Amino acid sequence: MSAGLIRPHTNSLALVFRVIDAFIIIAALVFSANLFDIAFNNYLINVGLISVITFWLVAEVHSLYRSWRSIPFLQQALTTSMVWLSSVVLMLTVAFFLRSSDVMPRDASAFWFLLVLALLVSWRLVYRRALYYLRSNNYNTRSAIIIGTNESALALANEFKYNPRHGIKLMGFFDDRNPARLDPDVITEGRVDDALALARAAHVDNVYIALPLNAEARTQEFLEKFSDTTANVYLIPNFFVYNLLYSRWQEVGDVLTLSVFDTPHLSVNGWLKRAEDLLLSSILIVMLAIPMALIAIAIKATSRGPVIFKQFRYGLDGKQFKVFKFRSMTTTDNGPVVQQAKQNDARVTPLGKFLRSSSLDELPQIFNVFLGSMSLVGPRPHAVAHNEEYRKLIKGYMLRHKVKPGITGWAQIHGFRGETDTLDKMQGRIEYDLDYIHRWSLWLDFKILFLTVYRTRQINANAY
Repeated sequence: MSAGLIRPHTNSLALVFRVIDAFIIIAALVFSANLFDIAFNNYLINVGLISVITFWLVAEVHSLYRSWRSIPFLQQALTTSMVWLSSVVLMLTVAFFLRSSDVMPRDASAFWFLLVLALLVSWRLVYRRALYYLRSNNYNTRSAIIIGTNESALALANEFKYNPRHGIKLMGFFDDRNPARLDPDVITEGRVDDALALARAAHVDNVYIALPLNAEARTQEFLEKFSDTTANVYLIPNFFVYNLLYSRWQEVGDVLTLSVFDTPHLSVNGWLKRAEDLLLSSILIVMLAIPMALIAIAIKATSRGPVIFKQFRYGLDGKQFKVFKFRSMTTTDNGPVVQQAKQNDARVTPLGKFLRSSSLDELPQIFNVFLGSMSLVGPRPHAVAHNEEYRKLIKGYMLRHKVKPGITGWAQIHGFRGETDTLDKMQGRIEYDLDYIHRWSLWLDFKILFLTVYRTRQINANAY
């Protein structure tokens, strides 16, 4: 069998989508030219054709014309925007080297670029809403059955039940095992042979086989049986047993692999994350330069010792780096034993108490972000001594280092900031850290930044 057998599910209307996108790009160009009184000459015709071809090529790279049936619209909108912006960058680069970038005025070009972006996203939204309406009213739906009743099967059933946008109506579970071994809360409709009869009678569109990874023989047996039907058959491996962090398919030569523990910040995502950090940290450094200078003067005037406290922390991939903080204590622990600050801690200076309760002591970490050792949003970095302690006590603790540590994070806005005097508190923090990595998106980053400001008093309640 040839390599590359597993591919993204192709949209059956992919050709129609391509034609609509091409029409939008050219129609918007004509409209923009008329709006800015630009003669629509051969040059603009070439621009339109090149734009369409470039967009189609970039779209293929990013699988824009795959099926988005079960994927949130936000992800589709972001992919569409990225494809168009990438196409624009390519066209501008070519125009620069051909010295033809001034033929169409910049204001007209900018208007066209933004108009196309808005239209490409908007028509997809209208299409999705129309499909959602139809599927909610039992049109454009497919029937499905699930073989097996493990965790993956139940999760899939809940998706069908609570998300009508999938347009899939579940007919029930089927399992050959003794009823005593099944979840008592799950009602099965019969055995696998009963499901096979439904499929042979063309009463079911999709068959989902959800068996454990070690049930290879049974899976092969069921595949052979359902190959005698016209139903679409899907395998749902029970990856829940691995608590996937950030999974993706990867081709290694002719071999297809699935990552179990991976980072979301690779390739384009990594560039976007770094661009976010560079842009926002640069703005913050300029905005907060005077307040930080005043805090530094106040620290120097009220207590002995350095203004900036530097401590080793674990960063991306577990590599150590020095985190910067305004000194808020009379001691600067940075060895194999680091005692966490407690309520009414005698080591905290009077000014330091205010800085810690308001999180102002964290401001120098903006320079860590600018230099690349930290991010604005991510799991909070712990002292090396605490890392070595908790990695032995909490399963999956070190997975939080698959991304850069952050000044604020998903755990902090949910109340896990400050002293972790019990194992349960640290366990809760790690669960939110790993959930952040699993769910990462730029939108989630912006949400966390907003809530960090909005919930400042609540978040700092446990900062001593």
